[in-house]
Amino acid sequence: MVITWYGQSCFKIESRGAVLAIDPFGKEIGLTPPRFKADLVLITHAHFDHQNQNAIQGEPFIIDGPGEYEVKGIGVRGVRTFHDSASGKERGVNTVYIINLEDAKICHLGDFGEERLRQDVLEEIGDVDILMVPIGGTYTIDGKQAAFVVSQIEPRVVIPMHYKIPKLGASLAGKESFLKEMGVKEADSLEKFVIKKKDLPEEETKVVVLQPA
Repeated sequence: MVITWYGQSCFKIESRGAVLAIDPFGKEIGLTPPRFKADLVLITHAHFDHQNQNAIQGEPFIIDGPGEYEVKGIGVRGVRTFHDSASGKERGVNTVYIINLEDAKICHLGDFGEERLRQDVLEEIGDVDILMVPIGGTYTIDGKQAAFVVSQIEPRVVIPMHYKIPKLGASLAGKESFLKEMGVKEADSLEKFVIKKKDLPEEETKVVVLQPA
């Protein structure tokens, strides 16, 4: 599979049989909205920097909340969480998505804002190969909290998202705090992450930093 990051929480995941888009954003945040064709679009919550599904070309199937789905061989389960640490009273709800494709399991945490994953959510998530976690604080968990969430899930690969990058208008922290908490002194920045299940690390969690497309 090939994973491309566009900034914020937006990803394109290309598998053998389908293309998946997650959280496409609008131009209001200062970045150029993604423009590509997809079979499936996942929306974690109803904020303008996460639900610009009109930017995605084709006639994709839209998933915007909890439940179980299967589209073109891609299995998706959405689990309800909160966008803040006050049971949603400040910023509402958020959907965590667990995605199964090419024998691998991907978890996208959306704008997860709770201090830690509740036990029932952890059980829903289960074992994870690739985790996409917000780290920028302000609207989600920060770098230190994100590192703790990573320790809860223990994925084989973690990709940080939703942090400060050039041209982004949102007031977010950069990736430095998260990398420090994860014990990463220097992380190579990749244009795309190309991976097969058999090549995923077996022992320690690998941090993969992606350049915004």
